Amino acid sequence: MQKSTRKWLLALLAAVLVAIIAYQARRFFGSGQFSGAKLWAAVRGADPLLLVVSVLAIYLCYALRALRWRVLQRNLGPSRFWQIYSLTLAGFASIFLLGRAGEPVRPILLARKEKLPTAGLFGIYLLERLLDTSSTLIIAALGLILIRARQGSNNSTTAFSTAFRTAGILLGGGLLVAIAFLIYLRVHGAPLLERRVDEWKRARSWKARIGSVIVDLARGVQTIRSWGDLTLAAAYSALHWILVLLIYLWISHAFGGTLAQLTLGDAMLVMGVTLVGSVVQLPGVGGGSQVGAFVAYTAIFGVEKEAAAAASIVLWLITFAAVSLIGVPLLIHQGFSLGQLKEMAEQEKEREQS
Repeated sequence: MQKSTRKWLLALLAAVLVAIIAYQARRFFGSGQFSGAKLWAAVRGADPLLLVVSVLAIYLCYALRALRWRVLQRNLGPSRFWQIYSLTLAGFASIFLLGRAGEPVRPILLARKEKLPTAGLFGIYLLERLLDTSSTLIIAALGLILIRARQGSNNSTTAFSTAFRTAGILLGGGLLVAIAFLIYLRVHGAPLLERRVDEWKRARSWKARIGSVIVDLARGVQTIRSWGDLTLAAAYSALHWILVLLIYLWISHAFGGTLAQLTLGDAMLVMGVTLVGSVVQLPGVGGGSQVGAFVAYTAIFGVEKEAAAAASIVLWLITFAAVSLIGVPLLIHQGFSLGQLKEMAEQEKEREQS
């Protein structure tokens, strides 16, 4: 990549990040008491060292994800860490660029570069999502316990606790169904399941898409060949989420004031609300990680709206958008444009419906 092109790319990324900050900040301007000056002061007063450490830590989180994927992929074929890590960054950057439509990009890129069956890698992807959902549910359960512990000193958390519990029950119900399905796979085997859903896939209806997802998940589950593989994948998941918890704590402390007084348990509560809010719509609250963090900061811990908004936006930028700083150049280096990524996502959607 030429130097001039690299400079334009960096300038474009900087402009995009500034636009994102401005757009996300507007979501919190519904109150007439909200002060843009206080928001800017909170951002300027943040500890840059803690923010830089958080950015470096989030890239370490992606490395842990790559290590977990390597464990799941090695029973399918080649499993090279640096290849998986770079394409993991590129894949998450595509999600940042395209939203949910970009989620199929990562397994497609890995399948092309590693010369492995796409269906098998989509199975790994679904299994990875299941591991993350399990972790989210555990964090949400601990968060609910912490919310209840605070209800005695803060009556405003009662309604929020009810909403959070409802969302957690919905998430937990889905997880139980998935676990029961995995047990079924282990008992009866994937080939039998594939024969049973083959009729669905020929139906060319909504059943065909469900059948495709079921078969992909079945193939992904078969990549776990031993208890050692399962234990190692679970260990990488635990390390990943522990590091994310520390990032939540460091970012909160970076803004000082009331946020600097949050403990590790408080950070877990904020993370639980954020994760559940990013997966499902919290009844009476809404969805989105930024909204979840903002509500947790203000309703549970009494943080000023401006400081809470600043911390919530920076949390989102570091845990979600920061991957684009390296991920987007990697996509360009791999020779993929935004149009090609959209085409790949659309082709995968058509494959599921065919």
